[in-house]
Amino acid sequence: MSKVWFVTGSSRGLGRCFVEAALGRGDRVAATARSTASFDDLVATYGDAVLPLAMDVTDKAAVFETVKRAAEHFGRLDVVVNNAGYAQIGAIEELTEPELRAQLETNLFGPLWVIQAALPILREQRAGHFVQLSSAAGIIAMPLGGAYQVSRWAVEALNETLAKEVAGFGVKVTIIEPGGFATREGKNPNPLANGHVAEPSPVYDALRGRLAEVAGKQPAGDPVAAAQALLKVVDAAHPPLRVLFGRGFYPMIQQAYADRLATWAEWQDLSAEAQGVLPAETVGADR
Repeated sequence: MSKVWFVTGSSRGLGRCFVEAALGRGDRVAATARSTASFDDLVATYGDAVLPLAMDVTDKAAVFETVKRAAEHFGRLDVVVNNAGYAQIGAIEELTEPELRAQLETNLFGPLWVIQAALPILREQRAGHFVQLSSAAGIIAMPLGGAYQVSRWAVEALNETLAKEVAGFGVKVTIIEPGGFATREGKNPNPLANGHVAEPSPVYDALRGRLAEVAGKQPAGDPVAAAQALLKVVDAAHPPLRVLFGRGFYPMIQQAYADRLATWAEWQDLSAEAQGVLPAETVGADR
């Protein structure tokens, strides 16, 4: 049975590939972007199966109206993909308040508005699937990515909470955590050349060099393959809450979680003291 998709940020990159994969197998798609001009070729190829919609995810009223229009046009929504987003780069000391607020408006509040607009529809249907594009940066933190990582860690928590709240209504939630993908001229995007870089301070020049080096060593994933993988996720009877797309960051993620567990274990006695509970060995000695 064909599905109806609602995809944000679908003019290029992974979002565009998601739309093309869905249309290519006979699904219908409400494709949104700030401008619909990039969808002309899709309309020419797929006709009424694609509904181009102009929408800025930071405009709450526009999001609610656009989601409503898509649902009324197709009669239902099955897969809602929060893909729109960007990465603000800069050391914590370098970030300006407008830069951080703009990052959160797009990467956190944008998905929130889409969820709030679509959830009543999916809940009434007793079916549907929210897909949230996060990142490996939603799991681990690296220098110069503070603003972006704050936004991605936040949507991870938002969607994990959502999953627990909507499971009883038959609504599913999956967080996609991509590594690097060749979304710009067959290459991984250079985070230092994405147009969203804070005014640099020379004291962090060495970190910028390391960031470029790490990004350059990551394997460039195939966006088309990622789209095919997403089809398997949305077709699964029991889709994962989280899934990595790409293997480049997996060793770093494993190490990050191992380090966290080791630190918590090392400081267990202090954790007990902070709660007003004496460590077990101290209690035994007092006896």
